[in-house]
Amino acid sequence: MKQTVKFLYIGKDPISVLFRYALILFDVATIVFFVATAHIAHGPGITAASMIVGLVILLDFSARMWISKDRLKLLRQIYTLADIVVIVSLMLDPFLTGSLAFLRILRGLRLIHSYHLLRDLRRDSSFFRTHEDAVIAAINLLVFVFATSTAVLVFFIPESSQTPYIDALYFTIATLTTTGFGDITLPTPAGKLFSVFIMVVGVALFVRLAQAIFMPQKVRHKCPSCGLYRHDPDAVHCKHCGGTLRIETGGVS
Repeated sequence: MKQTVKFLYIGKDPISVLFRYALILFDVATIVFFVATAHIAHGPGITAASMIVGLVILLDFSARMWISKDRLKLLRQIYTLADIVVIVSLMLDPFLTGSLAFLRILRGLRLIHSYHLLRDLRRDSSFFRTHEDAVIAAINLLVFVFATSTAVLVFFIPESSQTPYIDALYFTIATLTTTGFGDITLPTPAGKLFSVFIMVVGVALFVRLAQAIFMPQKVRHKCPSCGLYRHDPDAVHCKHCGGTLRIETGGVS
């Protein structure tokens, strides 16, 4: 059984790769579920669904712990800590009323889980290897937008709103881009401070994404001679030692 689990989680066979990409699709599905249910009262159906999602995440977490060679190191990984927070939040779902409802915001941390699957993209996709900086910058921005939008939704958007999550997302994007239409604001001192946080961090992430897209791209490829790890996508020789490189590209390699 353990060998089978290892095969699925760390194997290079197409079945293993498909399994790990299925985990990414599951992550996307859980995020959609969390967004759709973050601001509404949880009846028996949603509570049961939350418990099922929590059980699946717990099984995934347990499988990764089981096959890990260094469990303490795995527990220190940010995506592992995020999974623990999400699992606890989902298991407490029947009790998330009143002051505990804010725990639902922590489920946005599930997005972080997908970071450790980037190694599959790095191995399987030449496009990702060529544009890795831009893709990671986009993921960083997406995680930030989702987390801050969920925070705005839980703490600042009134329950009377007809479209609460759209309002939260709209405010976050308008603040992040410093557009500031002013039709949705956070008038409390805490809201104003949170708006400043969105502007400072969000603009930095947005600029980083723009730099990754428009500045000359680098690919990650270890030079067999000197170990230099970043090169131009069309490099034939290492700029540091002059050694021959064999970088996989979309054209002739």
